[in-house]
Amino acid sequence: MFKHILLATDGSELSKVAMAAAINFVKAGGAKLTAYTCMEEYPYLSSSDAGHPRRKAYEEHEAERASAVLAEVVAAATEAGVTCQTDMSTSVPYKGIIDAAAKHDCDVIFMASHGRRGLEGLLVGSETQKVLTHCRIPVLVYR
Repeated sequence: MFKHILLATDGSELSKVAMAAAINFVKAGGAKLTAYTCMEEYPYLSSSDAGHPRRKAYEEHEAERASAVLAEVVAAATEAGVTCQTDMSTSVPYKGIIDAAAKHDCDVIFMASHGRRGLEGLLVGSETQKVLTHCRIPVLVYR
C-alpha cells in the first residue's frame, strides 16, 4: 500500500470533500500525510513592482490564505488522529504539486477534480489533468 500521500488542496468545497476522503484513506492504510497548496503568483509582471507595497500586500495575503487552507487540513487530520505535515509554494499549480510530491518523497498524489468537461475544460484547463499528464507517480483523483 502507499506509505506517504500528498494531498493537493486549494480550499474549495470539492477539495474539502477530497480532504476528508484522503484523511480516511491515510488512517485506514497507516500512511503519512502531507498537505500541499499553491499560492498564486503576483498577477502583474513588472520589474518596477519588486518590493512595491502593493505586491508585498498581495504576497502576504496569499500566504495567509494558503496557511488558512493548510490549517484546516491539519485540524481535520488531528481530529481524526492523523499526523499531517504541510507545504506551500508559489508556482504554477500542477508543477508545484508534482515538485512537492518529489520533495517529500510521496508515492501517491491525492486530489479532487472539478469535473470540467467539453469546451469549458478545454478553455479553462484542469490542474488535475496536467498533474496526470506530467507526473511519474500514481495520482488518485477523488470525485
